[in-house]
Amino acid sequence: MKFAIIKERKNPPDRRVVFSPEKLAEARAQFPQAEFVVESSDIRVFSDDAYKAQGFTVTNDVSDCDVMIGVKEVPLEALLPNKKYFYFSHTIKKQPYNRKLLVDMLNKNIEMYDHETIVKQSGTRLIGFGRYAGLVGAYNGFRALGLRDGLFELPKVETLADLNEVKAELDKITLPNIKILLTGTGKVAMGAKEILDHLKIKQVSDAIYLTSQFSEPVYVMADVMEYAKRIDGKVGMKSEFYKDPSGYESNFMPYAKETDYFIAGHFYGNNAPYLFTREDAKHPDFRINLVADISCDIDGPVASTIRPSTIADPFYGYDPHTETEVAYDADKAITMMAVDNLPCELPKDASEGFGEMFLEHVIPAFFNDDERGILKRAKITTEDGKLTERFKYLQNYVDVG
Repeated sequence: MKFAIIKERKNPPDRRVVFSPEKLAEARAQFPQAEFVVESSDIRVFSDDAYKAQGFTVTNDVSDCDVMIGVKEVPLEALLPNKKYFYFSHTIKKQPYNRKLLVDMLNKNIEMYDHETIVKQSGTRLIGFGRYAGLVGAYNGFRALGLRDGLFELPKVETLADLNEVKAELDKITLPNIKILLTGTGKVAMGAKEILDHLKIKQVSDAIYLTSQFSEPVYVMADVMEYAKRIDGKVGMKSEFYKDPSGYESNFMPYAKETDYFIAGHFYGNNAPYLFTREDAKHPDFRINLVADISCDIDGPVASTIRPSTIADPFYGYDPHTETEVAYDADKAITMMAVDNLPCELPKDASEGFGEMFLEHVIPAFFNDDERGILKRAKITTEDGKLTERFKYLQNYVDVG
């Protein structure tokens, strides 16, 4: 079995990679029957020389490899037929902009494994960049606060070498007495929590958060059963909500009336109620004036997220009354941070963390007969140009047009 670490070709360029040189050397030591080669890249966070120093072949031609491992979508012209591919394809939610990509993979008899579909039997994701999205997103929100209110100036994450430098910059700031709401309990939310805890912001319970004011910054972590409730007034259940959220409505307004800075780290599923609507944001008691929307669903559960922002230009303002975009520091605007590729700002740490998970969960499956069913569950397309049973729901998406 010959694996290739492929070059990222998507624009804007992404410096992340699935395996750092050290982690790839670890994979080789654990699985001597596997061969790993690296496709040459001038944008990767780790240089070609760093891989060569670990004894790997770095080449411009990986067409003799069996398994292609990347991060972002591969351009159609670069897809090699009859190969196995791992990358984020952004097709499993029927994203219209990538329909041609899925069609092309089927036509080329490619076995596609999406990083998002690498899950436990329960459906919980095993690998991803979520923690790093949370870390960078929460930091960026504080950066916006400092710039907007003239309190402090934090440098952009992309100018810092790693997470240690990010945390060192946070050590230099003093926060005002703000109340912070963090939604979610997954990897994204835990990454954001790491930043809040590093800043030594006190975590308080929902009951205290919703009924008290403080002389220091505090935060609350709200799970879905706190910010959503059953329409019929009965007690809600998380498992039931994830299966079918249609019987639920938002219970977000009590939080919105008590929150200055909202970090959206939750997962948003189909048919789930919005957290807050454009009408909610017009309410005189709606207090939120800063949002770091890490989940970044456009025109979705966070009504002020009207477009994604970019690493180059991360902030914009949302005027709740006109429902339009304004300057991020405009009077009475909600300041928005909605960068949709946050882990790209911390490519070294993100790559190292991702490789650790990929080595633990994915590579062994090639050599132990896929005993945990990892590959079977993750496979979207087959070697004979068909969708697998699990992803048959994509057939009408493929057939459109």
